[in-house]
Amino acid sequence: MKPSYKILITSLLVVFTMLFSGFGKYNSVYSPSKRKSGMIKQKVDSLLALMTLDEKIGQMTQVDILALKDPNDIAKYSIGSVLCGGNSEIADESAKGWADYYDMLQSYALKSRLRIPIIYGVDAVHGHNNVKGAVIFPHNIGMGCTRNTGLVKEEGRITAEEIAGTGMNWDFAPCVAVARDIRWGRTYESYGETPGLVSGMGAAFIEGLQGNELNSEASILACAKHFVGDGGTTNGKDQGNTECDEATLRKIHLPGYVAAIKAGARTIMVSYSSWNGVKMHGNKYLLTDVLKDELGFSGFLVSDWAAIDQLGGNYETDIEKSINAGLDMIMIPNGPGQNNNYIQFINDLKELVKEGGVAESRIDDAVRRILTVKMEMNVFEHPFTDRKYTSQVGSKEHREAARECVRQSLVLLKNEDKTLPLSKDIKTLAVIGEKADDLGSQCGGWTISWQGQTGDITPGGTTILQGIKQAVSASTKIIFSKDGSGVDNADAAVVVVGEKPYAEMMGDRDNLALSEEDNALVEKIKGKGIPVVVILISGRPMIINKALKNSNAFVAAWLPGTEGEGVADVLFGDYKPAGKLSHSWPRDMKQVPINYGDKNYDPLFPYGYGLTY
Repeated sequence: MKPSYKILITSLLVVFTMLFSGFGKYNSVYSPSKRKSGMIKQKVDSLLALMTLDEKIGQMTQVDILALKDPNDIAKYSIGSVLCGGNSEIADESAKGWADYYDMLQSYALKSRLRIPIIYGVDAVHGHNNVKGAVIFPHNIGMGCTRNTGLVKEEGRITAEEIAGTGMNWDFAPCVAVARDIRWGRTYESYGETPGLVSGMGAAFIEGLQGNELNSEASILACAKHFVGDGGTTNGKDQGNTECDEATLRKIHLPGYVAAIKAGARTIMVSYSSWNGVKMHGNKYLLTDVLKDELGFSGFLVSDWAAIDQLGGNYETDIEKSINAGLDMIMIPNGPGQNNNYIQFINDLKELVKEGGVAESRIDDAVRRILTVKMEMNVFEHPFTDRKYTSQVGSKEHREAARECVRQSLVLLKNEDKTLPLSKDIKTLAVIGEKADDLGSQCGGWTISWQGQTGDITPGGTTILQGIKQAVSASTKIIFSKDGSGVDNADAAVVVVGEKPYAEMMGDRDNLALSEEDNALVEKIKGKGIPVVVILISGRPMIINKALKNSNAFVAAWLPGTEGEGVADVLFGDYKPAGKLSHSWPRDMKQVPINYGDKNYDPLFPYGYGLTY
């Protein structure tokens, strides 16, 4: 029998079976009652045998929603996945709006010949941060300061429920980078500077996000990132070069992935960065020999945003090099300087297979990995949004859990003469600085938009000022002043200073000194002769010598997210400060980079430092 006839007959059998076994189900292959690995392998092999080369390559293709030319292309090309990048927006960014949008896209996938559902990826890196009204948790740097894996696991569980409420089912998290240079603009995405801390926290988040099994309700597929060494680049340069020997790479940067695989991570995102000059997206030794063969990773590898374009050749040779290195799914956006689209990717990869540049066995391996994970997720049987979780997005229960994360993440660096806790019955309290009443600043980057922004960016949150107002007694007078004017009669002052929101690339800094404006503001209030409590909002340690000297108490609040009440809970003594530094705090920029265990280690505050009451 000719191959074309085989495909025709098997296709008819698939359609016939679907008609008599229910929409979206091919029971002889996708039965939800048979979840053991041996049975899943049999199902995957059966499905793979039905697929054309075009359909296989389609499964290896992930398209950003803004790059999707026509939703009909999902069925036409058998697209395996879609994603929304940090700035990929839709008209209605509420939970219901995203759920409706997801279900619409999924309906197109189920019109394809084999009705293979898509999986939908999103960077929910501190809560479901693309969704208006969702709960935003502290960024990972703060969560690392809690040293509480149980709390991180709970964060993962709640994030999973809120993602499930929008239909999406794949989270590009956790970041298990070990940030070794705080000039890196992604430092706040790292749990800390030591591999042990990062490994424990990353594994806990995966366990919370995925639950006991990937096919359980509100279980969301995790994605450990960015493999490997992205936190160790020279001078903290984003997408830069990690220069070290293999023993150092394995000692510092690999343990997070060993722990992630053990915790059940089924996808891993590859890093933009290089190792000793070799781009990770083309590094067959690390992607295949180490990660897949040595560590036994049986899930699939996904590229970062247009990252294969950086391999230095033309688009076809970039595809060839990355797929042969071990990439299984390629993330394809369109944007400035990103002219290659998913149709070109599909056509070029197909041509490479025909020419022998990529073996079809490599294609089969990639697709087998992707289909296996999809079946483990139960997405064939439950492709659409479970709407009972939609109403849970931004719920009181979820906000209370995030508030607890804020409480435990705060690090008390200074407390002269027991300035803290403040009395709830204080007569007049001045709250100073524009960041004190700025939800966007306390959430930071990767919140609603990629780089983040200042202002009232999402409903339902509480600023630090609002939290303070709720904490004090009815007799206390609160004076809020952005510039410190009009507070001469206050009995104490809380001054909120720090960084403006940023994310990768734009967040790299050579100078981490607190701004002159912030230093002047703290000094101005110190001149009033009243106790001064400084709260620092930042994605990393900063050079704070002047402000520290002019304060009576100093709190590193990191990027606490939407629940500003958690800061007030600690300021007024309802909860004692418990956070311990997850990064060493330098005295000046000459000490950067500085990490625990360095020779002549003498930071301003050491790794693990943190006062309490």
